[in-house]
Order: sequence, then structure tokens, then C-alpha cells
Amino acid sequence: MNKTACPRVSFDFTGRFLPPVYILVFIVGLVANGWGLKSLLHNWRKLKIINVFVFNLGLADILYLLTLPFLVVYYSMKSKWIFGEVFCKITRFCFNVNLYGSIGFLTCISVYRYLAIVHPVKVMGRLTFTRSVIISVIVWLLVSVQSLPDMFFTKAPRNNTEKCFVTTENAHVEDYLKYTLGWTLTGFCIPFLITLGCYGHVASVLRTLKRTDKVLKQRSLKLMFILILLFSVCYIPYHAFRNLDLLARVLRRQGICRKWYNGVYIARQISRALVCLNSALKPLVYLHGNEDVPFQLRQQLQRVRQMLINRFLSNPSRRPSALTVDEL
Repeated sequence: MNKTACPRVSFDFTGRFLPPVYILVFIVGLVANGWGLKSLLHNWRKLKIINVFVFNLGLADILYLLTLPFLVVYYSMKSKWIFGEVFCKITRFCFNVNLYGSIGFLTCISVYRYLAIVHPVKVMGRLTFTRSVIISVIVWLLVSVQSLPDMFFTKAPRNNTEKCFVTTENAHVEDYLKYTLGWTLTGFCIPFLITLGCYGHVASVLRTLKRTDKVLKQRSLKLMFILILLFSVCYIPYHAFRNLDLLARVLRRQGICRKWYNGVYIARQISRALVCLNSALKPLVYLHGNEDVPFQLRQQLQRVRQMLINRFLSNPSRRPSALTVDEL
């Protein structure tokens, strides 16, 4: 144990690393989620049960993506928050609602797939549109209640309103660690185990049922791969390093210094970028969770291809050879 001053942590790493990631996610996520939501709304009358959860996934992403420009300004100005403490708390609240709302709706999709494939007869007529809407409302309420205590923790140091902490100040870090451990268990670990169990059973059933439609098999297995990818890349590192970083801060307050503190801090910031990427990666769920979107995407690509062909054919100066036209 070392009671001397702890080695310096590279706090300036955050300002260099996060803004470019946030800008990229904002652009890609807004376009992808906007297009996905538009496709769902366009086919609202024939909205299937699973698409209710996909629609709510998109809403959660849009809610978070709209806060990213403010965070880009904050970190670009070397962690100088100019939008007030109330909006700071709202921004952090939107992130938490997006994170745990996404996990909740992805879990709902997993359970739905499990019931529809493994127990199709038992759930026939029970998986209704109305019940899916009710479940979605319950998920929003649970996530909001779970995220609400975070807003009561101080998000800026005393006598300094130019900070916007992701967690809280050092004076309350012990209490915040206890809170976030419980949060990790209920908001992440339990849903992750449910998702893993559902898709593990689904994969086993699909492998043994020879009569199952090949398209259904491929779609279910692809969706399982996407969800496991989201959890593994975006969610697991974030929760692991968030708790480790909080533990390091608690130990540092007690005068206990370790060489790994700086490494954990940097890994924590990288995990924040990875969890942010979930808003850009989740539109993949549209392609495999919503039966209509892949067809619409193919239609759009065909229209673009035909438009390009017509444009070249209508312009004599740019008209390609017959061979090139045929190749198009």
C-alpha cells in the first residue's frame, strides 16, 4: 500500500478521443435510425409484434443522438460545460435511458423470438400488438425509474458549474459505486443472461428441427449474432470498466495507489465510445428484426441503380459503350 500521491491519470485523453467518435456516431446513427423509423411508420398498419420493440429501439437511439452535439462541444472545450447543470443531468439521463432501454427492448426481442420458435403453439394468439405496446411502456417506466437516482448525484464540483460528470464527484463516489453495482446487476447482467439463454435454446432448436424454414433459420441466427455482438462489444466492456474506474477512484480517495489506475481510466473512455457505437450498430436489428425493411432496402437500391442507368443513357456525352451498359 502506498500513501503517497498517486500517479497522474491522463484526463486529457478524453478530449482527444471522444469528440470524433461522437460526431461519427451522430451522423451515421441519425441517418440509419431515421431511415429505419420512417420505414416502420410507413408500414404502421401492418406493423408486426416484434417491430413494436424495434420501433422503441429507434426512439431510444434518437433520444440519445440528439444530445451528442452538446457533448462534442463539452469535450472539445477541454471539459467545459456551458449549458447549465440541469441540462447536464438531462443529457446524462438520456444516455442512461438509451442504454438500459436498448438492453430492455433487445431482451424483449430475444424473448419474443424464443417463444415464437420454441413454443409456437402455446403462445398462439397471446403475443398481440396491444400486449407488446403495454410491455414497451413498462420497459420505459422501469428504465426511467432505474435511471432517476443518477440525477440526484452531483454532476459538477462545488463552486464549479463548468463540469458535467458522467458519474459524480469524488465526495460521493463510494455511494455511486454501490448504486452502479446494483444498476449493473438489474439493468445489464439479468437481461444479458435472459438473452443468452433464449438464443442458446433457439439455436439448439433450429439445429434439430429439419422442417424449419431456411429463411427463418438464417434470420434468427443472424439476429442472434447481432445481439450477441452488441452485448459483447458495446455493453460488457462499458459495465466492466465503469465499475473498475469507480473502484479505482474509491481506492485513490483512501490513499491506495496502483499502477493500473491510468490504464483503467483510458479503457473506460474507450468503452464509452464502444457503448456509444450501439446507436449506430443497432439499425442492423431493423434489417433482421423487421421483415419488411430488407425488402424495402433492396427496392431502394434497385431504384438508385435504375436512376443511374437512365441518367447515363440520357446523356450522349457520358453514354458508355454497349458492353458497359450491359454490365450495369
